[in-house]
Amino acid sequence: MHMTPEEFRRHGREVVDWIAAYLEQLEELPVASTVEPGWVRAQLPEHAPEHGEPFADVLADLDRVIVPGLLHWQSPGFFGYFSANSSGPSILGELLSAGLGVQGMLWSTSPAVTELETHVLDWLVELLDLPERFRSTGTGGGVIQDSASSAVLCAVIAARERAGGAALVGYTSTQTHSSVEKAFRIAGLGAESLRLVPVDEAFALDLDALRALVAEDHAAGLTPFFCCATVGSTSSEAIDPVRAIGELCRREGIWLHVDSAMLGVAAICPEHRPLLNDGLELADSYCTNAHKWLLVNFDCTLFWVADRAALISSLSVLPEYLRNAASESGAVIDYRDWQVPLGRRFRALKLWMVLRHYGADGLRAVLREHVSMTREAETWLAADDRFELLAPPGLNLLCFGLRNRPDEETERLMAAVNATGEAFLTHTKLDGRFAIRLMIGSARTERRHVERVWELLQQHAPEPARISSPD
Repeated sequence: MHMTPEEFRRHGREVVDWIAAYLEQLEELPVASTVEPGWVRAQLPEHAPEHGEPFADVLADLDRVIVPGLLHWQSPGFFGYFSANSSGPSILGELLSAGLGVQGMLWSTSPAVTELETHVLDWLVELLDLPERFRSTGTGGGVIQDSASSAVLCAVIAARERAGGAALVGYTSTQTHSSVEKAFRIAGLGAESLRLVPVDEAFALDLDALRALVAEDHAAGLTPFFCCATVGSTSSEAIDPVRAIGELCRREGIWLHVDSAMLGVAAICPEHRPLLNDGLELADSYCTNAHKWLLVNFDCTLFWVADRAALISSLSVLPEYLRNAASESGAVIDYRDWQVPLGRRFRALKLWMVLRHYGADGLRAVLREHVSMTREAETWLAADDRFELLAPPGLNLLCFGLRNRPDEETERLMAAVNATGEAFLTHTKLDGRFAIRLMIGSARTERRHVERVWELLQQHAPEPARISSPD
């Protein structure tokens, strides 16, 4: 039997209460799951239920089966991977989107879905101080993708169609996200068509190396067609020299995509724009993730193009059953032509609700607090001779290891901190060295949580290595 409206009201309140209680108790839960592989499945019946079960039983199994198997990304002690925030207005926006249950593939299938998305993406061009060419009022425009991986795939496909011909090659740094290589594979170009450019001592793309590779490929009869610059790499928040890369790409007719998934939303704070936005006017496409640091839950990647015609022409396929007067008039946007899948959810609703609840000033306050805590933690690291930074400090990321100690000891230190259940850290490798990553960007993290993870690092770190004095 269908859930009646009255049952939905009752159970809906129970679900909201459950979520609120979960968020309240996050600080007391071990950040990382301790279950063994297969534990969750072992708690579940072998066969699907033949008959419906009471909703109370489902909620009870959330506590019994699901919560013990979670890594609590919303925990204030979560310092790993990358920010993956949620917030009250975002959760409610997601609920409303599910409740409305509309398809936004065409303007005509729900005009509000398309027009709200277009309008909010134009808002963000202004809020992030992005180039005017990304506004929908000109030749460009923005769209919400599910992830930065989909954004770069769309950029690669559009660049491929614009370039035409064969023997195409693209470029990105060795520190760029693996989604670029994956996009080349999916687009039928193959990983061998992607050149991985060496990086400098700050882990940013080496411009001279890029120039040399482009020249070599031209000499070999190949066609350079695509380059991805990164503003905030996943490993270390390294920032590529976008302006110089863009000038090279413009001379060579290469499509420049800028991936700022990690950091781009920080441009909502004017003080970070010189670092994050320099050279963006030379980009053909750009993306950043609202679902990382802007308090919007996954999935919500913001993707802009300077020339929407190039994107639409590469992705548009029009079967008869989708033809309609509004689309044929040319007066509307059909976002199904801006992405790989046909169907699309009402993602703009949660983004709109977050922007309206916090306002730009509220969001700036959250980000500035995270940056401030990161700067303070940086001073703590610098004052302890046992530690050393292994990359230039990022806005909200520090990469460090034990000084004069083998990687195994740094790895054991991270494992010891994680084993406490009070904090969760992840790692990367930089110049072949094991580096602990301290990412400060959880919506619920306060200064006391950063102090606590620092206390744990100090407690579990070995004493400084003794260097024998010469006789």
